[in-house]
Amino acid sequence: MAIDYQDRIPNNVDLSDNRRLQRALEGWQPAYLDWWGDRGPTEYQGYDVYLRTAVSVEPGGWANYGYVKMPDYRWGIFLTDPEADRRIGFGDHMGEPAWQDVPGEYRGVLRRLIVTQGDTEPASVEQQRHLGATCPSLYDLRNLFQVNVEEGRHLWAMVYLLQAYFGRDGREEADMLLERSSGDADKPRILGAFNEKTPDWLSFYMFTFFTDRDGKFQLASLAESGFDPLSRTCRFMLTEEAHHMFVGETGIGRVVQRTCELMREYDTEDVRPHGGVPLSLLQKYLNFHFSVSLDLFGSELSTNAANYYTMGIKGRFQEGKRKDDHKLAHATYPILECRDGRFETSDAPALTTVNEALRDDYVADCQRGVNRWNKVIADAGVDFTLTLPHRAFHRAIGSFADIAVTPDGKLIAAEDWNANRDTWPPTAEDEAFVASLMHQVVEPGKYAAWIAPPARGINNQPIDFEYVRM
Repeated sequence: MAIDYQDRIPNNVDLSDNRRLQRALEGWQPAYLDWWGDRGPTEYQGYDVYLRTAVSVEPGGWANYGYVKMPDYRWGIFLTDPEADRRIGFGDHMGEPAWQDVPGEYRGVLRRLIVTQGDTEPASVEQQRHLGATCPSLYDLRNLFQVNVEEGRHLWAMVYLLQAYFGRDGREEADMLLERSSGDADKPRILGAFNEKTPDWLSFYMFTFFTDRDGKFQLASLAESGFDPLSRTCRFMLTEEAHHMFVGETGIGRVVQRTCELMREYDTEDVRPHGGVPLSLLQKYLNFHFSVSLDLFGSELSTNAANYYTMGIKGRFQEGKRKDDHKLAHATYPILECRDGRFETSDAPALTTVNEALRDDYVADCQRGVNRWNKVIADAGVDFTLTLPHRAFHRAIGSFADIAVTPDGKLIAAEDWNANRDTWPPTAEDEAFVASLMHQVVEPGKYAAWIAPPARGINNQPIDFEYVRM
């Protein structure tokens, strides 16, 4: 299948001049479109959606808005402009010229990191494919589809790296990215959070706030990589990841706002009879999604993370702004541990705690978003505070995986956890209630009763704009 590479796949990597890569992509693109049709957004493939499309990395080129049918979306491949004489900024190769090709000794490690990142992109599309049927507005439906097509573009970005730099192995890995499926018993996605269901819009907002925020920090650490094509690819992806987190933060903020309005209108904390989501239930959803996302950073002590750093493959968040030697051979980092039935902070080798340092940056960033939701609550005169649960709560990976901890950080016996667990994460009854609120609203300017309208529209459009032509 011949492809017009500049029109159908806008790019700045000279695809049209690389015959070998063209042949690889010509074999992969039909399978991608089949995947999109089978496991992308259901029922809306023929609708005109007001989407943002990247056609270049220039300020006026990465955000072009217009109506497009999703199967016709131009999934481009972009790397930020090369940095003249870029040098590796950390690890044993610090100060050496950044690699333009894959170093042979790091080939397997780099491929694994790219595959793991690439696997998350189609997974989230699969998790969210049924949400259109219960969208709270056209504005939200459009935002869902924008997230979906950009996750698809991020998959293209990783597939480009695999096919351009890893030969036959890369082509086989690219094919496998379309063969695995979120939640599949035989071929699940690589990371656990991407096999969870996203059954409703409250879960979607939590996912885009918490789990996509993990994506921000993983991409930022890969953007420091000594492998320059990976670094430049991730730097561009971060410009689009910001919108995904915006959807989550403002979505939850609008739910909080609407709940506070109902609480004041009916003078009650229990807004369920009035079609709202209680703040206490929001807290339970927050508990679950935050804890699941913490696991994505891996174990607190990790020799793999230390090796990635030493190799110059994966750095820390904003590596260049850190005031140390960027080698960490003799540095330490404070880490929380559970010893003799209590939590203690101790110093550990900084190299083996790179995951924990990244997790700390993530937690601080999440807290800023929670603070903004709490300001909405305080401004409404409501006495309630949303909180991030303790980092040891509900963990399945790392040193806290085998202990029972309450959201406020109290160590308890396993039987006490089992007796009280319905108090903390959402229960089946909670999920059924949220599902009962999910009714599609597609009249321009109308919004479901459980969520407030946004403060402003997309790309300076009014909030009653016809974001999806139904």
